[in-house]
Amino acid sequence: MAQWCQLQMLDCKYLEQVDQLYDDSFPMDIRQYLSRWIESIDWDTVAVQDSLATVRFHDLLAQLDDQHSRFALENNFLLQHNIRKIKRNLQDRFQEDPVHMAMIISRNLKEEQRILATAKSVEQEGEGVVSAMVVEKQKLDNKVKEMKDRVQLADLNIKNLEDLQDEYVFKINTLKNRENEMNGMTPKELEKEKMTVGRMGFELKAKRQDVVTQLTDLLNVTQALLSDLISEELPEWKQRQQIACIGGPPNACVDQLQNWFTAVAESLQQVRQHLKKLQELEQKFTYDSDPITQKKTILEARALELLKNLLSNSLVVERQPCMPTHPQRPLVLKTGVQFTVKLRFLVKLQEFNYQLKVKAVFDKDVTEKKGFRKFNVLGTNTKVMNMEESNGSLAAEFRHLQLKEQKVAGNRTNEGPLIVTEELHSLSFESELQLNQSGLNIKLELLRMQAMSLPVVVISNVCQLPSGWASILWYNMLTTEPKNLKFFLTPPPAKWSQLSEVLSWQFSSVTKRGLNQEQLNMLADKLLGAKAMRNPEGQIPWTKFCKQSANEKAFPFWLWIEGILDVIKRHLLSLWNDGSIMGFISKEREKALLSDKCPGTFLLRFSESSREGAITFTWVEHDVHDKPLYHSVEPYTKKELSAVSLPDIIRTYKVMAAENIPENPLRFLYPDIPKDKAFGKYYPKPSETSEPMDVENPETTGYMKTELISVSEVPPSRLQDNILPMSPDDYKALSQYVSPRDIDAVTNDLIPGFEEFEVQMNEYADEN
Repeated sequence: MAQWCQLQMLDCKYLEQVDQLYDDSFPMDIRQYLSRWIESIDWDTVAVQDSLATVRFHDLLAQLDDQHSRFALENNFLLQHNIRKIKRNLQDRFQEDPVHMAMIISRNLKEEQRILATAKSVEQEGEGVVSAMVVEKQKLDNKVKEMKDRVQLADLNIKNLEDLQDEYVFKINTLKNRENEMNGMTPKELEKEKMTVGRMGFELKAKRQDVVTQLTDLLNVTQALLSDLISEELPEWKQRQQIACIGGPPNACVDQLQNWFTAVAESLQQVRQHLKKLQELEQKFTYDSDPITQKKTILEARALELLKNLLSNSLVVERQPCMPTHPQRPLVLKTGVQFTVKLRFLVKLQEFNYQLKVKAVFDKDVTEKKGFRKFNVLGTNTKVMNMEESNGSLAAEFRHLQLKEQKVAGNRTNEGPLIVTEELHSLSFESELQLNQSGLNIKLELLRMQAMSLPVVVISNVCQLPSGWASILWYNMLTTEPKNLKFFLTPPPAKWSQLSEVLSWQFSSVTKRGLNQEQLNMLADKLLGAKAMRNPEGQIPWTKFCKQSANEKAFPFWLWIEGILDVIKRHLLSLWNDGSIMGFISKEREKALLSDKCPGTFLLRFSESSREGAITFTWVEHDVHDKPLYHSVEPYTKKELSAVSLPDIIRTYKVMAAENIPENPLRFLYPDIPKDKAFGKYYPKPSETSEPMDVENPETTGYMKTELISVSEVPPSRLQDNILPMSPDDYKALSQYVSPRDIDAVTNDLIPGFEEFEVQMNEYADEN
C-alpha cells in the first residue's frame, strides 16, 4: 500500500504530526494529488544533484498541469484556482533553488516513515493491554455523559414547569372570575375547585424547588468535571507535549481534550439558557420564598464564573515554536529565520468562529533583563482564529514569524549572567473575548486570555544549535513550569534514570531504534564513572552534561552524542536501524565480547575521541598460543563516509604488512553473522560496480577502473602467522588492482612453499 494511503489510516494523534510537516512552503495538496509520483522518486539523490533537482522541479510543475487539466474536465473551478496558485508559489519559491524543494520533500517522506513506524510499534506494544490512560479517558467520558444527561433532564423539567405554571395561572384567573361572577357554581363546587387549584400550587412550588435544585446539582457536576480538566487533564496534556518536544512518545490527541472542553462549555451555556427561562417564568408568576427569586442571581453568577474559568484555560499552544528547517529541534529559534507556531481554542463553538484575535508577544513577563538580549518579533504577529483553515478546529497558525535582536548600546555586557544558549525567553499569545450574556442581568465583561509557549532558546548562528538543544532537553526534562526563565542560573542536576530515557529518545526520534540497556550502561559509566555502578539515582550536573569535557576529552559529553546522531542520520541510518551497529561499548566490554569468538569476528562502535562523530570496527584474531588479539581501525568520520559507504568499506577493507599480500580480516559481524549476509543488501549492485578490465590492454576501455578501499598496515609477523590461501574469488578481486605478474612476483619472493598455489593462480589468470 502506498505510504500516503497508510498515513491516512492512522489515528488522529499521528495525523496531527503529519499535518505539522506541511505548510505554505510545500502544501499538503501537492502531497495528496501527486502522492504516487512523489513516492516513485528517489528524493535523497535528487537533493544532492543540482541538475537532477532542476529536472524534477519541472517534472512536478508538469504533473500539476496534468492535475489542473483533470479538474478542468470536472468543471471544478475552485480546485483549478488552487492548483494555479500552488504552481505560482512553487515557481516563486523554488525556481532558483530546486534543491531546496527536493530537500523538503525528502525530509517529509522520511518523517512520514518515522510516524508510520512509531504508530506500528505502539500498536504492537499495546495489543491486549488496557492502559491507564484509556481507563482515565473512560472515566471522564462517563462524567461528560452524566453531565449531558442532567442537562437534558433539566431541560425537560423546565418545560414541564412552564406547562404547569401556565395551567396554574390559567386556573387561578378562572377561579377568580368565577368567584366574582358565581357563574352558576354552588359553594361546594367552588370549594372543590379551590382545593384543586391549591394542590396545583403546592405541586408548582415543589416543581420550582426541584428545578432549582437540579440546576444547582448540574453546576456541581460541571464544576467537578471542569476541575478535573483544568487541574489534571490539561496539565498532563501539556506535560506529554513537553516530552514529545524532546523526542519522547507522540503527544496524545488534543482533539479529545477539545471534545471535553466543548462539552462543558455547551453545558454551561445551556444552564444559562435555563436560568434565562426561569427568569421569564418568575416575571410571569412569583410568590414569597420563591426559590427562583432566591437562587437565580447566585446560579447566574456561578455559571458565568465557571464559563470564564473554562474559557480562560482554553487557549493553548497546540504546536510549539519550531523552525521548519529543523523540525526535530523545536523551541530553538535562530534570528532572521522564520518559525511557525500554532494556537488552538479548545472550546469549539460556532459562535466563537472569527471572534478571537490572537497577538504574539515576545518576553512580555520578563522583568529582569539586565545582561539579557532583547528581541523584536517580525512578520504577521496577529491572527484571527477560525475553523476553516484548521480541519474544523478553532485555531490560528503563525507561519512567518521571525526574531530580530535589538541593537541597543549596553544591551548585553560581558557581565551577563548566562551564555547565549542558556538564556530562556518566552513567547506568549493574548486574546480577548466579549461574552454574550444571553439576556441575563449581569454586567457585560471582556474576558482576557493568554497562552504561553514553552521557553525558547534564541541563537544567532546554526553552530549554536546543539548547545541550544541541550538546554531545551535539560529544562523540559526537569521542570514543567513555563515561566521559570531563570532556570539556568542554578540548573538542578538530573538523575540517570531521567537522562538515560531522554538520551534514548534522541535516537528513537530520528531513527527506528533507541538505546538498549548495554549501550546505556556504557554512557552511564562515561558520565558517572564505573564506581557509580550505574545507579539510577546517580546525579549528573548540567555542567558535566554540556559544558565540561568528558573523560579529559576536549569536548563535552552532549556534543559527542550530537556528533554521533548527525553521522547516523547522514551516513549510517539503515545500519543503525537494522541493529548492525553496537555503537556504545567500552573497550573492556568489547574485548570481553570478542575474546571467545571465531577469528575475524568484528563489531562496530562509535569513536570516543571524535567530536564530529566517527565509527570504527574492532576484530579479533588468535596467535599461535590461541591468545586473542584485538585490532581496531582508525575511526571513519563524515569525510570518509561521504566518499565510501561503511558497508563498502567493510567489503573491500584490507590489511597489509610490508611486502605482503593484502587480505580482508573481517568475516563475521558479532556474534556470528557472516559479513556478506549482514551487509550484502547494502553492497553496490553489479551494474554499479566497476567491471574487471584487461590490465594488459587498458586502452580498450579508455581508463582503468578504480575503487576506493581502506588498507591498514600490520606487523609482518602477524600476517605471516595467520595468512590463509586466497580463493579464486579473492584472486579475482585482487587482480582488479594488481597485475597477475605482480602477484606472482610477490608470492614467489615472500611466501616460501607457495608453488602449488602459484599454479592455481596462473591457471585462473589464463582462464580469465
